[in-house]
Amino acid sequence: MRNSIYLALVHYPVFNKNKEVVATSVTNFDIHDISRSCRTYDINQYHIIVPVEAQKQLTERIIGYWQEGVGGTHNKDREEAFGNTRVYDSIQTSILEIEKREGKKPLIITTSAKIFENSISYKELGEKIIEDNTPYLLLFGTGWGLTDEIMEMSNYILEPIRGMTKYNHLSVRSAVAIILDRLIGEK
Repeated sequence: MRNSIYLALVHYPVFNKNKEVVATSVTNFDIHDISRSCRTYDINQYHIIVPVEAQKQLTERIIGYWQEGVGGTHNKDREEAFGNTRVYDSIQTSILEIEKREGKKPLIITTSAKIFENSISYKELGEKIIEDNTPYLLLFGTGWGLTDEIMEMSNYILEPIRGMTKYNHLSVRSAVAIILDRLIGEK
């Protein structure tokens, strides 16, 4: 069901370029641009997953500026975009919040630049989203991608976004916009 789609940007646990598990820093661009994409595609909530307390506080302060501060008064579109943006300390907390809101656990969909056994096409997942009443949580990784444990807990992994070159390193903001459009954009 289209109104039960959630999206999370995961800052932990993710890999760094040396395949070590790390927590990445929240960027202002990711907060703003992904909030705007989520609002444009009517995503129920955008969850920013960050366990580092200073990063959580900074992110909440930025969101607050656009919700209750001068920013919201100055730019009503931005205030609206941030209306469904939330900060959580873990993927598990995000899942519990969705389960509480929806009355059932969401299907976990992850993204990767690689193909997996449980990879699914955009067309197939887009049809599932429209046809059933299951909540969906789309997880996007930062750094060098989501950890193996996150990939293993996924119900589906979306096929990679491919250009016409060997280069494949989109910003997460670009990937979110492309994937949302492929899944639930105008047909």
